[in-house]
Amino acid sequence: MVRAQITVNGQVAPITPAAAHTTVLDFLREQGLTGTKEGCAEGECGACSVLVARPGVAKPTDWVAVNACLVPVAALNGQEVVTAEGLAAADESGAATVLHPVQEEMAVRGGSQCGYCTPGFICSMAAEYYRPDRCARPQDDSAENADAEHGPNGFDLHSLSGNLCRCTGYRPIRDAAFAVGMPAGTDPLAQRREQPAPVPVATEYAQDDRVFLRRRTLAETLHVLRDRPDTLVIAGCTDWGVEVNIKSRRANRVIAVDRLPELRELHVDADHFEIGAALTLTEIERHLDGKVPLLAQLFPQFASRLIRNGATLGGNLGTGSPIGDSPPTLLALEASLVLADPTGERVVPLADYFTGYRQTVRRQGELIRAVRIPRPLSPVVAFHKIAKRRFDDISSVAVAFALDIEGGIVRKARIGLGGVAATPVRAVRTEAALEGQDWAEETVRSVAAVLSAEGTPMDDHRASAGYRSAMLGQSLLKLYAQTTEAVRS
Repeated sequence: MVRAQITVNGQVAPITPAAAHTTVLDFLREQGLTGTKEGCAEGECGACSVLVARPGVAKPTDWVAVNACLVPVAALNGQEVVTAEGLAAADESGAATVLHPVQEEMAVRGGSQCGYCTPGFICSMAAEYYRPDRCARPQDDSAENADAEHGPNGFDLHSLSGNLCRCTGYRPIRDAAFAVGMPAGTDPLAQRREQPAPVPVATEYAQDDRVFLRRRTLAETLHVLRDRPDTLVIAGCTDWGVEVNIKSRRANRVIAVDRLPELRELHVDADHFEIGAALTLTEIERHLDGKVPLLAQLFPQFASRLIRNGATLGGNLGTGSPIGDSPPTLLALEASLVLADPTGERVVPLADYFTGYRQTVRRQGELIRAVRIPRPLSPVVAFHKIAKRRFDDISSVAVAFALDIEGGIVRKARIGLGGVAATPVRAVRTEAALEGQDWAEETVRSVAAVLSAEGTPMDDHRASAGYRSAMLGQSLLKLYAQTTEAVRS
């Protein structure tokens, strides 16, 4: 194994003597790069965001914004990171610093007040600035082009959804985002996109009797898990990173699977979609480009762009959480999981995967290699997320619908639920009550009562059991209101 190191703002820095659990945030601050801030230590405020060079979708490399507070620095061994300090450049004489276009617009448009959140905003904004397929949009007063969440420069405000500001207010920040132009041809970070991203580096980083591992192949990884079943598996670390920061959890052995080639493939076949378990949600969203409409509805409501840049389907399903947003959607899509161990693979329907609270059929040493979604897809779909905040929040209730409606009759219904039982569940009684019935208000109101009784809702700090039950019934009424006109036409 080579010496563990990371390239930060163009300079190589050894990771030693950082502990195996040390986050990128803490490592950067120890290097004197204190623009990167800790706000929440949970990936919810974005004050810590930095840019990482990752394999691109439209170009060989994308500059991706991630929460530095969640990612272990050892996970970026051999990788390239840019912080807010690294965006500015020296002028031709080398005597003065020239602000990056994003920094310039934030300054002149009053996008910073106390300044604590500003470096994080700037890094997230820079990631969108360098998005290869960003392009200017036609500006007129037509309803087709009216979109408050996209600027005339093609800037997508959702790229800032994981960044919070408590004093400036968002209008000047939005103004700055909508004012930036396109990267100049001489911009070094724009030019960097044309070269391949750094390859993952096999890593065995040991410090203070704790070890961080990364293997080159899935087979090597599976053998580690077979031989050392106490090894913790991480991908984007958007879940475990919170445990490390907030609950001071430590693992003696950690192995990263986020860059395994076998877990990062996406295939579209005649009879199914197969999505690698280690592809990030952002990568899946951009690769599929709306080909699975129910997933296209899920992604904007799943946490924030910063989280989606690291989170994976494998991680969301691997935790077995009853409140993850992807399981209800994948249940409605009748997805199956491809599980791998050193002896081979098996395919398990997602409906049979969860066995209890944070318990699954996954055996010791098995990994989720891929998610399979069968084709053809149902044409009437919806994902309803009920939460205290519209975005970047945990669901109180999540409901996913996939219906086949022909001639005004519900021929097939699949409904996935989250947050209403110890596991994500299919609303099988509601599905049976809908199938064969007219898609009509009388039917929907009757069946909504059945849906309200699905699961075993409980009272907690997010919602009461009564509220959850009411929201289940309302979700079917909402779907009917949303789709009736389209179905009749």
